[in-house]
Parts: sequence; structure tokens; C-alpha cells
Amino acid sequence: MLTRRGFAACALCAVTGFVATGAEAQNAPGGPKRTIITRTDGPMDGYEAVDVRVDLDAGTLIPRHTHPGIESSYVVEGALELSVDGQGTRTFKAGDGFQVPTRVPHSGKNGDKPTIVAITYVVEKGKPLVSPA
Repeated sequence: MLTRRGFAACALCAVTGFVATGAEAQNAPGGPKRTIITRTDGPMDGYEAVDVRVDLDAGTLIPRHTHPGIESSYVVEGALELSVDGQGTRTFKAGDGFQVPTRVPHSGKNGDKPTIVAITYVVEKGKPLVSPA
């Protein structure tokens, strides 16, 4: 089981680029910049864990979308307003974490400063990491 300290250490490594592969996933101009850090098979057949760094410029809008698995996020720097269907809208700041359930539509927006989010997805292997909702 990943502890809060272990997750924070993984997030710190990801942010500082110690394990960065440089691969980017589905980046649109003016939108979130996703950089895939690692991909690991499991935790069961047909699934993979994907660690991603997301950089949001000031004023970035995150369009409504879903993922083929659970999203576990940690705000490393800045703040983010997140709207999740069935959960309403909340603001998360540096040091906060949140999860979005499988295939639940959500969207977000960044304030007037850049934000960095470290995310671990546990998703169905071979499916797009992000799909419009």
C-alpha cells in the first residue's frame, strides 16, 4: 500500500524529473500539458499504472473528460478548481490530494498562477488515457 509519505516522495521524484521519460500524452495548445513519467503493468491483468506530471499555465481550462480507471492526484504547486459529476466543485491547493472515480466526467480550471499536479492512474491497458466527455 502506498503511504502518503511514499506518494509525496514519488510526486517529488516525478516533478524533479528523476524518472522522467519525456513522453507526452494528448496535449492540446493552451490546455494541460501531460508528461508520462512511468508506465507499469498491473495491478492485475489488463490494467496498468501510469504516473503523469500535469503542468497548467495560468488561466488553463481543463475540458470535461473521463479516464478508463481511477485517478489519484496530488497538487504539488499552485491551485486547481475541480468539478466532478456527482461531487460538485472544490478547490485544491498545494499539498492537497484528490481522487476521481473510473469513467466519471470531470473538468477544471486553473487560477492566475501556474499549477503542477502529480497523478497516478490505474487504468485499462490499451485504452486512451483521456477521453472527452
